[in-house]
Amino acid sequence: MIKMKKSRAALLLAVMLSAILVLCLSACTLVNDGGAEQEIYFLNFKPEVAEVYEEIAKKYKEETGVTLKVVTAAANTYEQTLKSEIAKSDAPTIFQINGPLGYSAWKDYCDDMSESKIYEYLSDKSLAIKSGDGVYGIPYVVEGYGIIYNEEITDRYFALSDRKTDISSMDEVNSFSELRAVVEDMTSRLSELGIDGVFASTSLKPGDDWRWQTHLANLPVYYEFKDKDVDLTGVNVSKIDFSYGDNYKAIFDLYILNSVTEPGKLGTKLVSDSMSEFALGRCAMVQNGTWAWNDIKGVDGNVVKEEKIKMLPIYMGVEGEEKQGLCIGTENYLAVNSQVSEDKQKMSYDFLDWLFSSETGKKYVTEKLGFSTPFSTFGVNETPADPLAKEVKRYMSEGDTENVGWVFTVFPGTVFKENFGAALLSYVQGKNSFDDVKRIFRESWERESSLLK
Repeated sequence: MIKMKKSRAALLLAVMLSAILVLCLSACTLVNDGGAEQEIYFLNFKPEVAEVYEEIAKKYKEETGVTLKVVTAAANTYEQTLKSEIAKSDAPTIFQINGPLGYSAWKDYCDDMSESKIYEYLSDKSLAIKSGDGVYGIPYVVEGYGIIYNEEITDRYFALSDRKTDISSMDEVNSFSELRAVVEDMTSRLSELGIDGVFASTSLKPGDDWRWQTHLANLPVYYEFKDKDVDLTGVNVSKIDFSYGDNYKAIFDLYILNSVTEPGKLGTKLVSDSMSEFALGRCAMVQNGTWAWNDIKGVDGNVVKEEKIKMLPIYMGVEGEEKQGLCIGTENYLAVNSQVSEDKQKMSYDFLDWLFSSETGKKYVTEKLGFSTPFSTFGVNETPADPLAKEVKRYMSEGDTENVGWVFTVFPGTVFKENFGAALLSYVQGKNSFDDVKRIFRESWERESSLLK
């Protein structure tokens, strides 16, 4: 009887082990045939095109069977989100780094992309982020920013017979003094022009102040670097004089004193507020870049005609600025996670190849993402059709114009930018002087730079 029980127990154990083996084999088959291993994860930097990436994910699934998981970080939170996501077991397989400083922070997670097709497609290999013989970041879009204006409103101003300026079109504006003359005269005629202010609100709510503590600040730093013959891609500038601080103040004051919103209330304003004001025709101008087109056209009640959207360089009274162009460059570099499996790395590279070389992918890139790319896979006619991208292309093709390079990618970290943004807010609220702003800029730059060493 005891032997029979043992025999039955052994049989039962054998059956259970067989069942477990079958389940394991089935699970392995599922993984290999489209389960978890057939998913890649892209952490998107650009909230304004989040919905487009969701469309791309669906199309990519249809064409390849591979699931593309897309997570979009909220504005100004990408580094924080990446730190959180990269530590998870299901970490991003494709992410973005912000120039040389971004690479220094994430180099342990950046795969060498030197053998990838996307690097092969790069028209100018010097644009990539390199270390030694390795390639660790690939730029995927060339962008530009400046002062976006509604030509319909500015033409309305130039049609006034009693205007105080002798300028007859925005094409003649090529210096700060001319821009200020036009803007201030327009401000005195708001009711005639049918607008609430010449400029949209200067968004200074913390988190929405990046246009001023990063993009606008790029210009004085760019010119200081030029004066000192500093490599514009260098990351070892430990001190800065902010010698063009008064020039920064000149254009910043022009924005806040000729705005839809009075200075004291700018601390509550978001970027979306200012883009809505522009789209609804409440103002004539707004500082922003090519990425803003989706924001403009997406506003309910948008009245701005596409063919009337133009861009002007950001003038601030620098010698020789008559030949200055837009601020053109990139801070968007794709990286593949070196810490995920080889299968996921391969699938990540396959997706990037599909996005930037297949007919379907390229159509999304040019028509919906609106990217001007640096890749040889895009023909002359495969460029974005939106008006802001066209303006950037126009300035890039003008041989006698010197476009301003992007140096804000080497600003010493987020804390520096936050400190500068807070100082600007205190200034517009009347709590400190602009001398205080310049001091905070210099001191914060030096302090935060020392922490990077």
